[in-house]
Amino acid sequence: MNKSTTKKTLFNWDSFLFCVLILEFVVFGLANSKFLMPRVLLASVNDFIAICIIALFVTFVMITGGIDIQAASIVGLTSIIIGVGWQDGGLNIWVAALIAVVAAAFCGALSGFFIAYCGVQSMVVTLGGSFLYAGFALLVSNLSATESYKGISGFPEYFKIISKFKLFGVIPSQLILFFILIIIAYLLLHKSKYGRNVFLVGINQEAAEYSGINTRLVILSTYVLSAVSAAIAGIMLTSYLGTAKSDLGSNLTLNIITAVVLGGTLSTGGKGSAIGTALASLVIGILRFGLPLCFKVNTQYLDIPVGLLLLVVVIGRAIVSRPQTIAFFNKFKK
Repeated sequence: MNKSTTKKTLFNWDSFLFCVLILEFVVFGLANSKFLMPRVLLASVNDFIAICIIALFVTFVMITGGIDIQAASIVGLTSIIIGVGWQDGGLNIWVAALIAVVAAAFCGALSGFFIAYCGVQSMVVTLGGSFLYAGFALLVSNLSATESYKGISGFPEYFKIISKFKLFGVIPSQLILFFILIIIAYLLLHKSKYGRNVFLVGINQEAAEYSGINTRLVILSTYVLSAVSAAIAGIMLTSYLGTAKSDLGSNLTLNIITAVVLGGTLSTGGKGSAIGTALASLVIGILRFGLPLCFKVNTQYLDIPVGLLLLVVVIGRAIVSRPQTIAFFNKFKK
């Protein structure tokens, strides 16, 4: 390994995000010693695990040059399908969960079809999808004997155990699931032919098509993956809260997109990292947990630092990529 390769390995964006994560632990730990208590810290995972799970696979979408802002609505749709299917349809809870995942995959495929095969802009389709699937969730909730604002509860313990289980009595199942999904996303994106096709589509869709890649199918598949990840997050949240609601996860969109962009994925496509997104989602999750605990920031205002983070990253990246900026820094390399 030569010197330049070593530098690249040590000083890449993922390393920077890791340093930011460590800095958060130091700052919040010094501000409040409770923050570093394993029991408190590991319990906080429940509050942001949905962001972590969904952002991993929204990364695939954004690498192709698209965007997915409907995932949060699919979380709620998944949750209410499980609740209504189990309570009012008399289905086994796992069958209801499977139906919810299939419904989510269909939603992703529907949006992906209009984007990939009809050429409609992803922003328009997924914005419409976010309203459409939120509406479907309300429609499904109206089929229940329980008022929608109350939510459906009383789930069996064997369903709730999937979010309550702790490995060695310490590590929560949500964290284990997240690490498993990181491995799956990493292998799919960085170690498979499918992942190479995703990157090629994002770099130049026309060239990828000429090289024999079914670009439309690749694009459609990324929206299906994103929707299925939203369904998994919906199942975990429903199990953890013990309640199925149609608006579950409705405030996740900003955090998901920020995690993907902060993780190093270009909004124009062609570049991204599963590890980067995983680290960025943890940075955002710890930020959202640490600010109220250590600095008494009202939870209503937590979108402000996340929004600022998104703006800083996007504007900073735009400035750094300007030819004038690159030329200025190149002077110091000589």
